[in-house]
Amino acid sequence: MLKIAVFGANGRMGRAVTRVVTASADAEVVGACTEPGHETVGQDVGELAGLGSLGVAVTGDAAEALAGADVAIDFTLPAAVPGNLLACQANECRLVMGTTGLTADHVGLIDQASEEISILYGRNLSIGVNVFTELARQAARFLDGDWDVEITEAHHRFKVDAPSGTALELGEAVADERGQNLDDVAIIGRSGHTGARPPGGIGISSIRAGNIVGDHTVAFVSDTETVELTHHAVDRELFASGALRAAHWLRNQPAGLYGMRDVLGFD
Repeated sequence: MLKIAVFGANGRMGRAVTRVVTASADAEVVGACTEPGHETVGQDVGELAGLGSLGVAVTGDAAEALAGADVAIDFTLPAAVPGNLLACQANECRLVMGTTGLTADHVGLIDQASEEISILYGRNLSIGVNVFTELARQAARFLDGDWDVEITEAHHRFKVDAPSGTALELGEAVADERGQNLDDVAIIGRSGHTGARPPGGIGISSIRAGNIVGDHTVAFVSDTETVELTHHAVDRELFASGALRAAHWLRNQPAGLYGMRDVLGFD
């Protein structure tokens, strides 16, 4: 039985992780954490997730939540990353992280921590999204620089970062396949007199509205035709399901930094 600790257990993704893990036959939630002083500290994590009591109280102490856990699953905020990494290192606990909006400093901390523990990081842990990203990569291999690329993403009104991590990951996959660096060719939104579209540019546009879970489209457009790839997320539990699959895979891996491409066996 895989023992899971849930970081950000009071959040929407944390509650989804609790539901998905509890519904599985080969994993269980043994710890749950949120920020110290939060009103949900002391509450049962199962009741927060709408499942009834699981006998696991939410704590504000990450080390307490990790006691007895094989893997921690983290969908929190960038500010929590340093503390969560240190707690996992101190407790020799593996970590699956789906937090987005990270800075270069956060990425550096993850790299350092992965020298001591196994970490799987992904901006989007959905199985479907990762297959979708691989399809975009394959399309870029055959649709060369004569095809313009536009990426559109839409999320709920509460999402605080834009473009989404998934949109950036899609852009990176396309750019990498074309021998480009996304930072050099990305066109993030458009406003005012922008001039003509630069050759080889990859456009990325964002929408924030309502309760959209997550929609992404990659369009390859030539002068004579358009190829579109689209992924539509219906329920955020798909991210939790991917995280659980990643946790099962990570359990048997040595210290290092991994991604969903490793889990799915992409070349």
